[in-house]
Amino acid sequence: MNNWKLYEVFIRSKAGLHHKHAGSLHAADSQMAIENARDVYTRRKEGVSIWVVESTDITASNPEKNDEMFDPAEDKIYRHPTFYEVPDGVKHI
Repeated sequence: MNNWKLYEVFIRSKAGLHHKHAGSLHAADSQMAIENARDVYTRRKEGVSIWVVESTDITASNPEKNDEMFDPAEDKIYRHPTFYEVPDGVKHI
């Protein structure tokens, strides 16, 4: 088990259309990770699809730099729906 890789597991439930992170597990390869994820995270038929991704392949933003990462959107008022005027008679927006 010392050479086993860490995988992140994502499950798509019957009710949803997107995958959600379910947890992590160790496995020798991706096929074993899928099978282990099925056994661990879908024992009660909670899902219809499983994704596994090696943890080393995931790149995440640094929480300490959230201001730097996400603040640029604040100065772009056109990205906010309040900037636009909806014409009379337009439905379902």
